[in-house]
Amino acid sequence: MIFVLDSGVLSRLCHPARSQYRPVNRWIAEQLEHAAVRIVLPEIADYEVRRKLIHLIRKKQASPKSLQRLDGLAVTLDYLPLRTATLRRAAEIWANARLAGVPTAAEHDLDADVILAAQALEAAGTIVTTNRKHLSRFAPTLAWEDIASTRAHQR
Repeated sequence: MIFVLDSGVLSRLCHPARSQYRPVNRWIAEQLEHAAVRIVLPEIADYEVRRKLIHLIRKKQASPKSLQRLDGLAVTLDYLPLRTATLRRAAEIWANARLAGVPTAAEHDLDADVILAAQALEAAGTIVTTNRKHLSRFAPTLAWEDIASTRAHQR
């Protein structure tokens, strides 16, 4: 199984000491123990989380340790860089969503969701997210809580 992390899940992994984020941190640690599971950190999710962390650190509202944690995750997990082919696929997804009347962002926004979807399709993975609403239209998605509860029942 290939799990591709969305920025919502990734940001929770950057703050492992917060009690409300401990469950997702335990879940990811469990996944890393399974040889049959691959955890992918897509570059677009890294960008989304990194820019926010830098902003919060400069405003003195976050610790640099959160950014160090993100850097560590980029080494620990399978980092998936953006490629030209991925961005071209994302452009196709974006245009198709517009034509279908179901855009995920304002017309002039970068629309990281379609880029994430293209990266997930490239990796043949399932996006693990905290919000399936937009992403499920473009690529396979699961809420991390659903995966965690399914695994708990399988034990």
